[in-house]
Amino acid sequence: MLEQYKTVYQGGTGEIVEKKSRFIATVRPVKTEEEAMLFIEEMKKKYWDARHNCSAWVIGERRESMRCSDDGEPQGTAGKPMLDVLLGEELYNTAVVVTRYFGGTLLGTGGLVRAYSKAVQEGLAASRVITKRHGILTEVGTDYNGVGKLQYLFAQSDIPIMDSVYAEDVRLQVLVPAAEAERVKKAVTEATSARASVTEVKELYFAVSDGEYLLFDD
Repeated sequence: MLEQYKTVYQGGTGEIVEKKSRFIATVRPVKTEEEAMLFIEEMKKKYWDARHNCSAWVIGERRESMRCSDDGEPQGTAGKPMLDVLLGEELYNTAVVVTRYFGGTLLGTGGLVRAYSKAVQEGLAASRVITKRHGILTEVGTDYNGVGKLQYLFAQSDIPIMDSVYAEDVRLQVLVPAAEAERVKKAVTEATSARASVTEVKELYFAVSDGEYLLFDD
């Protein structure tokens, strides 16, 4: 698993106009080539009367799948610049379609490259982009004497308590960045004089967006 990566959580739509040509960028998160191709077909049906529906995507932990299409525009003036924006933003598992309604004026090679690039940037600006981090959902068990110490420790370390159960003892479920797992385990042991138990429940990805913790299986 990657320690962290940027991706689109919620897609968006952005639009620019260049010399009366409309460029509409639609961004969407995708996990497979099939999803990406279905998305592109969906956009082609939605904008069936447009001159071009150019596309680009990056998929996979190591960006194993990268594709782009000029869809009738001069070679290298649409799909590749669109893909370059996705790569420049260091995005993973993201697809974009830029729809062009021709305005009657030729933009030239440089003008097309700039227009398609700018449209993708507008689409991304209208999307919700997050950074997913590799984490471990961890359960910490302690007696009531250790609760305050652990709450203080987790607050100081910016480790969120996702759930808590108070019964004969106390169970705290916390979200620990994978890279910090050993350090946190050691800190818990020291803070409670080795009286707390630490159990790794699940590996996952998490992100923080608008103050909200989002959990993902992949």
